Amino acid sequence: MADAQALDEVVRFTSDLIRIDTTNRGDGECRDRPAAEYAAARLAEAGLEPVLLERTEGRTNVVARIEGTDPAADALLVHGHLDVVPAEAADWSVHPFSGEVRDGVVWGRGAVDMKNTDAMILAVVRAWAREGVRPRRDVVVAFTADEEASAQDGAGFLADRHADLFDGCTEGIGESGAFTFHDGAGRQFYPIGAGERGTAWLRLTARGRAGHGSRPNRSNAVTRLAAAVARIGDHEWPLRLTPTIRAALVELAAVHGLDTDPAALDDPAAVDDLLDRLGPAAALVRPTLRNSANPTMLHAGYKVNVIPGEAVAQVDGRCVPGGEDEFRATLDALTGPDVDWEFQHREVALQAPVDSPTYARMRAAVQEFAPEGHVVPYCLWGGTDAKQFSRLGITGYGFSPLRLPEGFDYQALFHGVDERVPVTALHFGVRVLDRFLRSA
Repeated sequence: MADAQALDEVVRFTSDLIRIDTTNRGDGECRDRPAAEYAAARLAEAGLEPVLLERTEGRTNVVARIEGTDPAADALLVHGHLDVVPAEAADWSVHPFSGEVRDGVVWGRGAVDMKNTDAMILAVVRAWAREGVRPRRDVVVAFTADEEASAQDGAGFLADRHADLFDGCTEGIGESGAFTFHDGAGRQFYPIGAGERGTAWLRLTARGRAGHGSRPNRSNAVTRLAAAVARIGDHEWPLRLTPTIRAALVELAAVHGLDTDPAALDDPAAVDDLLDRLGPAAALVRPTLRNSANPTMLHAGYKVNVIPGEAVAQVDGRCVPGGEDEFRATLDALTGPDVDWEFQHREVALQAPVDSPTYARMRAAVQEFAPEGHVVPYCLWGGTDAKQFSRLGITGYGFSPLRLPEGFDYQALFHGVDERVPVTALHFGVRVLDRFLRSA
């Protein structure tokens, strides 16, 4: 079991990493290297031989391998990203890069996304070195750059150019999973990520006839674009249950004492009825029942009395596993003949089995330290580096364990103001991660 030093170190490492500003605005100016060097130094102190890798100067990744006792066993990837989204200091109660520890809470950008997990990984690896522990299977540790943008300098670069470092890896664990979700009625859930919606960021372009703003114009690019954007925003996507979400609904229903026939979930009305009966717990599955497309940006014109010849919009689209064909066909219909669309950034949807030995070991590790909790699978509505590592045939799970008090809105703090994590949550995470990795 993780020792007292590991519990101290996870707090210190989280705070130290937060103080290293790795803000990623998507403009290429982020410098992950200081955080990468910090992580590499902590790994080296544990007797490992980390390698630092860059596609772009300053955008640094760290990879190290811990040899297991069974050379015939498949390897396991454990990964976390080092970059964070921007934070406006004026909006925060504490400076977002202070790493301040106050009243048993660590404050700052990255406290939950995801320098806390990076710190857990480092603390566990170092505890093993002190104890002389070797896992059954090889464990490959990777700290990546650029997850908060395209991942081209991070996990994408590693998967494309350094696949040999991940030889033998068949499964991986990463961010967003095994955190406490309170339903307000005394029940605690620990959702483990077993899938991700695919990313489909779109650029829409409408073209028309430029002209004077005072003259009638039936070929107005702005009008054409606005109509398409309104259709996309108003569209109601049909229900598409993936195996992960179907399993989640069945397990959530059982916890609530509801008798649910899995076959009945093919009926959208039955699913809606079940969601109503699940109450707040429905939030764990509701965002991933369907594809989605949300218009987010508009660009057109340069003067009020000039009708532009072109207007552009951007749309954040997400596809459930198996839903991309429907997504394409729907966008073709909604944009119509006067608006073209293309992918600006696209990543696959992921699906991981919930009946695997690895999932069972994650469940057991959580339940050992949170016996009152109910472990359920869920699908992430966003995306992680697991998408890039899937190119190497690595099945990804979301497993960043945290035990959180009621009223602590973990998901709202992702990219939010006053991001923070309780010290006790970090201690729980180290213990659970240690337990799982020893058994994996």
